Amino acid sequence: MAPETKNRTLQILNAAAAGKYGVLAAIAYNIEQLTALIRAAEAKRSPLIIQLFPSTLKQLPTLAHAAAAAVKTASVPLSLHIDHAQNVEHIREIITMLPVDSVMVDMSHYDEKENLEKTKILAKECHDKGIAVEAESGRIEGGEDGIAHTGDLEALFTSAQDVDNFISANVDILAPSIGNIHGDYGPAGPKTGQLDFHRLTAINQQINHRVQIALHGTNDFPPDLMKKCIEHGAIKLNVNKLLLEVWNEYLRKHAANTPLVKLIDGGMDILQKETERWMDICGSSGKA
Repeated sequence: MAPETKNRTLQILNAAAAGKYGVLAAIAYNIEQLTALIRAAEAKRSPLIIQLFPSTLKQLPTLAHAAAAAVKTASVPLSLHIDHAQNVEHIREIITMLPVDSVMVDMSHYDEKENLEKTKILAKECHDKGIAVEAESGRIEGGEDGIAHTGDLEALFTSAQDVDNFISANVDILAPSIGNIHGDYGPAGPKTGQLDFHRLTAINQQINHRVQIALHGTNDFPPDLMKKCIEHGAIKLNVNKLLLEVWNEYLRKHAANTPLVKLIDGGMDILQKETERWMDICGSSGKA
């Protein structure tokens, strides 16, 4: 079993691992989306990890403080996670200035040796402040709104050696590369066989409760595929478009002819309902 911890993100993930369900780690770009996500967690009595991109911290500096306030006042377990932090100095600024529970130290755009060296140094600095650390082993291909695209860098599947190396770098959460991508797969989701479940199972067995597994690249996932990922060991489920596309569609359809306050209310309602649906799918409803 994972060790006891006071860190909110790890408490949420350790409970999910013990209960064999997944927890949404949901991206928010604004206060309306943040509000809808939290309302869903309260309504479903579900844990939730709120995720912000580093670009959002710069675009909307007060959003992290609003999220942190919600984490402290909610009646269900919430935590605040910064996803895909790719700049060393910005990471140091984040962990010094902001009330975050966990950070993804994403050095995957460096070569393997430098990735590990930087990750280990930053993991210690985060841990000294009680902040949990996620890292990406291998390299997940693609990009999405809010994070840098990997460009010409080749996707690298996570190997057994990668797992040992990142555990030795003292990360708490590992995001493996198993054929998943950042960005869109297409309307039908990943192609049959695109995700290497044998690799995911082997990684989960190798980890043996020492860290938790984060699943990146869930755009366009059907429910059955998400459930299969959970069954094979994925606990922290990063979601962006998977939830937010209903919000985007609502705005595209209604923005031109709907008063602003009504538009905001309608968008939050539809996003809350979609988040609740995925909490049911992932098995976290009623677990708070």
